[in-house]
Amino acid sequence: MASNLSLGTLAEPRLATPTVNFITVLSIFFTLIGLGAGVYAMIVGHDHLYGVTREVPWGILISTYAFFAITSTGLCLLAAIGHLFGGTPIAHLGNRAVYLSIATILAAFSVIGLELESPWRMLIYNVISPNFSSNIWWMGTLYGLAVGAMFIEFFAILTRQWSLAITVGLIGALAEVGANTNLGAVFATLSARPFWYGAQLPVFFLCSAFASGAAAIILFTYLAHKMRGTEIDADTMSGLQSAGKILALTLFLLAVATIWRFVTIFTGGNELATIAANHLLKGPLATNFWLFETVIGLALPLLILVGTQMKNVTAMTLAALMALVGGFFQRYDLVVAGQQVPIYYGWSNLPDYLGYVPSAAELLVVMGGIGVCTTLFLFGERFFGKVFKAGTHH
Repeated sequence: MASNLSLGTLAEPRLATPTVNFITVLSIFFTLIGLGAGVYAMIVGHDHLYGVTREVPWGILISTYAFFAITSTGLCLLAAIGHLFGGTPIAHLGNRAVYLSIATILAAFSVIGLELESPWRMLIYNVISPNFSSNIWWMGTLYGLAVGAMFIEFFAILTRQWSLAITVGLIGALAEVGANTNLGAVFATLSARPFWYGAQLPVFFLCSAFASGAAAIILFTYLAHKMRGTEIDADTMSGLQSAGKILALTLFLLAVATIWRFVTIFTGGNELATIAANHLLKGPLATNFWLFETVIGLALPLLILVGTQMKNVTAMTLAALMALVGGFFQRYDLVVAGQQVPIYYGWSNLPDYLGYVPSAAELLVVMGGIGVCTTLFLFGERFFGKVFKAGTHH
């Protein structure tokens, strides 16, 4: 119960090694530099430091927010599955998945907060002037609900109040699903952007969440054991194999969905969507799409997972890392490609292509978001490490 809660019973002092401490300090340094760049941009003006323009208003910070938010959803759903159905192997990774879900959503909030020019207005008017017809309002509200639920769930896990953890975890998972699909709908309901418009993206984002969540739990569990210098026990390995199977299945589904998305674009007769798709296939985003998104993010991880049959944890970790890198580029390509074709394409004196290159300040904020996630992971392993061990779930 809560009376038994103390850092002495939860922490792992052996992780306070010089190497881990150095990595933690370095991560905090990168976090402060990155977030500091975002704060400075808010002071001097985004138009001076960010690469976005009136014509291309969404850039790498939006895609990075989507990457972290989608990953958080996947981790939350995996944790809910593990805790709700305690007999499944994935349950051995559930406690760490809950914590990582909190870490990734806080990283997402850090990035989007520095992307907005006045984030405090969003917090105020989200409450006093709700817009129930807005996907963005629902996305922000549901992610806020999910964060609160996950904090309560993790506290319940720490205090071994399993019934409360299961109940609140289910609420958090449902809120994450709603927030994630509304995030997809933010793009999918914009009829002025034919490359995004359609019913596929909300479901695509949900499938991406399972892929990113499975990849993240594999990667961070492996790193946690490497930090400790311990072998992965049988229960944890069983959970990792289950996560690997989920990753392989969702990567296959994402590949099929991607193929059919392009088929429908090229056969649907919408000129703007076709031009945007060509920017990905053979235009300025082709390297991103073919090398990072397709080969590194989909094909190679799937081949590694199927080829090793999820029996080699190092191979699974490599596949997970590649899937996360590919997922990051997939979010970026989706956001940028949808804006590169002018809405009034074909009008006199309008360019055929709207360029966008992330600025140094934007890249620093991205680094800050990664730093937030990494720092919270290191703190979690240091101060709550015993809670993440296999066998500590309900």
